[in-house]
Amino acid sequence: MDVISWLCDGDPAVAWQARRDLTGASGAEVARERARVVREGLGAAILARQGADGVWRTDGAPTWLATLASVDLLRATGADPADPAVAAAMTRLAEGFRWPAEFGALDFFGGEVEPCINGRALAIGAYAGRPDAALAQRLIGEPLADGGWNCDAPTSARASYHSTICVLEGLLAYERAVGGDPAVARVRQRGEAYLLERGMFRRRTTGEAASPGFLELAHPPRYHYDLLRGLDHLRDAGAAPEPRIADAIRILADKRQPDGTWRLDAAYPDGLAVELGEAVGAPSRWNTLRALRVLRWAES
Repeated sequence: MDVISWLCDGDPAVAWQARRDLTGASGAEVARERARVVREGLGAAILARQGADGVWRTDGAPTWLATLASVDLLRATGADPADPAVAAAMTRLAEGFRWPAEFGALDFFGGEVEPCINGRALAIGAYAGRPDAALAQRLIGEPLADGGWNCDAPTSARASYHSTICVLEGLLAYERAVGGDPAVARVRQRGEAYLLERGMFRRRTTGEAASPGFLELAHPPRYHYDLLRGLDHLRDAGAAPEPRIADAIRILADKRQPDGTWRLDAAYPDGLAVELGEAVGAPSRWNTLRALRVLRWAES
């Protein structure tokens, strides 16, 4: 099986990233493929499900969850935020959505109260060209003594992998959107050290896996952490591969199937207004794309 061709023949959201990250495709070829995201497949389906009032809805989920889950997946598709269809969708979102009153009633990009949600809102705002400085400042003021974040603080004095990865992704996206911020970078790098000190998936106290779920590769992840999500963040942040990631890289490599793909071990589609098009237990283009680029980074 030619895995790269398989990725490039998939949904435009995966295909353009595979060309960018795994082939020698020209910038023009990558841009042409990326432009398809808003017209075909997953990206187009997400945009089509937005209501005229700017929010996404699905049966059985609160509006805030359906909106957050759907627009976060749109960000993952890499649909060009400069495309008129995406820009219009982000304007509708900004004008029409408010977090529930008990969470502050701010607009979407201003966030609410939990760092696992606020990290994602910050990342989406940065993607949309609407980086929220007040939200970034709030998050860099909330890490716990061990360098990570926890939605249960101050009840809990220990950080959570789940909350931490959401905030790290948001802070990195914010830095890029504003052209760099040394104060934000320092806090982000300390949060990344929280993951590295634990080998990307272990308890610091015992060395055991902190959760069986951290070894299950999921997409979409929602707020959930797994070692592929953590490693892909370090790659994206431009961190240098180092010995503390060795066990996580070995586990990731061992999960490659004989045909060269990675399976979808888990999915958290709660609230999503669209179908992802992948089944748990089956080969996953999303996991294969991310795993291949992480391994290339690690081998570099």
